[in-house]
Amino acid sequence: MHTPRFYVPVPMAAGAQFSLPSSASHHAIRVLRLRVRDSIQLFDGSGVEYPASIESIDAGICVVRLGEAVFPKVESPIHIHLGQGLSQADKFDLVLQKAVELGVMVIDPIQMKRSIVRLDPDRAQKKREHWNGVVISAAEQSGRVKVPQVGVPAQTLEKWLTHLPSGLLRVRLAPEVKRGFADLPPPNAGIILVVGPEGGFDPAEIQLLEAAQFVSVSLGPRVLRTETAALAAIASLQSWFGDFRSLPL
Repeated sequence: MHTPRFYVPVPMAAGAQFSLPSSASHHAIRVLRLRVRDSIQLFDGSGVEYPASIESIDAGICVVRLGEAVFPKVESPIHIHLGQGLSQADKFDLVLQKAVELGVMVIDPIQMKRSIVRLDPDRAQKKREHWNGVVISAAEQSGRVKVPQVGVPAQTLEKWLTHLPSGLLRVRLAPEVKRGFADLPPPNAGIILVVGPEGGFDPAEIQLLEAAQFVSVSLGPRVLRTETAALAAIASLQSWFGDFRSLPL
């Protein structure tokens, strides 16, 4: 049986006893139906994981005791930074969830010219809170010990380009080109991947990306939906440069 995992961003140490936050306690007691002496795992996003057991439950709060720290080797050897064109809610949530499972470290939602969804500032902030919840849940489920960062909600492509880190290989998905992932040079510091929304990239956006030194690559002759394209591209990057290349026996 899979041991339940909880992201708890507080200082932890082996042998310590403390109360889980109310949200984590509620999930443990009401959703998972955990009881005293049940085993769980906790991580704080720094790369450390702690086995723990529930010592007591009082007034809806779990008190746990931590075991010795462990350092699972589950994070990707390549830093993947995804810029995803804003899409409909269910599609974007799917990309977030599966990108976390595939090892992405940064996910930026981008408001592109052909994005169907438009977010005002208030709605964008609520969406970011929701997206952070999706990312945390995916990190807990997939065994990761770091929680990917969700960027500023729905910024424009122009603004996004001004804040990108230097030194990373820049890749744009472009079904019209003949270059594939096998033609990319090995990334030294990591990869920035940008994927368009449902309607694809606007010609002006393509010019901006080319000016910003993004290399265009294709996933083959078939037309892929935006959520399929993003996840297939991340899996391809992991296959060529990441931890899909040499899996332990």
